[in-house]
Amino acid sequence: VGGGLGVDYDGTNSSNYSSINYSLQEYANDVVFAVVNVSDKHNLPHPNIVTESGRAITAHHSVLIFNVLETMSVPLLDSHFEVDANAHENIKELLSIFKNIDEKNMFEFWHDASQIREENNTLFALSHLNLESKAIAERIYYSIAQKFKELSIQYDDDSEEFQVALRLLSDKYFCNFSLFQSLPDSWAIDQLFPVLPISMLDKKPDTQATLQDVTCDSDGKISNFINSDKLTNFLPLHKVSSEDNYLIGVFLVGAYQEILGDLHNLFGDTNTAHVKLVGDKFKISELIEGETVEEVLSYVGFNAKKMVRQIEIWVSKAVKSGKIDSAEGKAYLETYRSGLFGYTYLE
Repeated sequence: VGGGLGVDYDGTNSSNYSSINYSLQEYANDVVFAVVNVSDKHNLPHPNIVTESGRAITAHHSVLIFNVLETMSVPLLDSHFEVDANAHENIKELLSIFKNIDEKNMFEFWHDASQIREENNTLFALSHLNLESKAIAERIYYSIAQKFKELSIQYDDDSEEFQVALRLLSDKYFCNFSLFQSLPDSWAIDQLFPVLPISMLDKKPDTQATLQDVTCDSDGKISNFINSDKLTNFLPLHKVSSEDNYLIGVFLVGAYQEILGDLHNLFGDTNTAHVKLVGDKFKISELIEGETVEEVLSYVGFNAKKMVRQIEIWVSKAVKSGKIDSAEGKAYLETYRSGLFGYTYLE
């Protein structure tokens, strides 16, 4: 029997389509029953059953760890913000909602604001609302969402509208990985992998975020997560700065993800550490460096030495013509070489 046995990705053995909804014993019972039933029906001896359930066996052995490069929050405004008297009527109406929303009208005003936002999108697509006005309107809308969120928490409301506001207000964490290279099933089949911070585990998370990768694809993001006993559109994380080496881990990635990536966006294999558990301790048995830009480019027909030589010729001509001095030329070449012979991910 090949394949078959799934993985409990969300940790609850639930009916979630990304996770198994049966026990190991139930799986074995069903397989054995089917084989015995067919054998008896055709008067055949009961065979020995050997199973190789790849994903269930290999999923647990591998974890992807990456660092956060930058973070971005939605733009908000304060209560003293004013707009020009000639501003679009939709902007004025949104600002009025922002200033007057309270516990009595919160749902009515939230629905009104969402409707105005949809109208703004249509007006912008038809060139009846300029980019600056749309940006101001979006900023006011996010601020309304923030007030609606605060009111919902204050009055212990867990409505669908509250969940929408939470999703809208989630920060974006830009991370040093390629979704398509290292977690292709997350994009291709909406697989949900357990994701959690590796850093600051002694501190309570104080923000919600989605994860964005370093590729040029708009689909290069993770916005669905396993959170306790439910699925959410954000991940609880810590507020960090670009100076923090904040690490995030994705678990149960097994042996399939990296090989499925197939150099998408020319991001190569990641750095790999082989870790062995010896008793109650662990040791790193091997470190394998990921691929360099030079190696990846060679797969698609580029010769790194020829590329460096060409740049050397251009720099030499630029120095001789006086466009740059020799120090600038040397620095440029060093930067080019370090990028070409370095890691395909940001270092």
